[in-house]
Amino acid sequence: MQQHFADTDRKPLNAGDIAVGDPLTPMDIDLTPTIVAATAIATRDFMPVHHDKDYALSQFAPDIFLNILSTNGFVSRFLTDWAGPRAWVKNINIRLGVPAVPHQTLRFTGEVLDKAEAGDKVEVTVSVIAANDSGNHASGSAILVLPRD
Repeated sequence: MQQHFADTDRKPLNAGDIAVGDPLTPMDIDLTPTIVAATAIATRDFMPVHHDKDYALSQFAPDIFLNILSTNGFVSRFLTDWAGPRAWVKNINIRLGVPAVPHQTLRFTGEVLDKAEAGDKVEVTVSVIAANDSGNHASGSAILVLPRD
């Protein structure tokens, strides 16, 4: 799993450090049944498909699977791990694809799509993809706000 930003010696990103086309630092999350169930419970989502394998299978799912709130939380972590503590996430716009199930790695990748001046800040639009062995679990875009250099 990628290290948390605070665990690295990397300098926080400034707007001048970012260019359209730059890749975001990938982040891998090895999903376990505990992560899937615990993140659902933490978001108060008690649907059995997120913690009861027999129930999930009866609903034609391949296993228990990550809920949308947890996916959004991991997307936000992916973005802030890349951009650093001076950035804030203004918008996340993703759509779900294949389920994110235990015993697979969920790999987050992205690229800078746009960079625009916004007063004393800079808005950076990025693509976001979270994929596993079955395909894209989530895909879309996000907008982050960074201070000027």
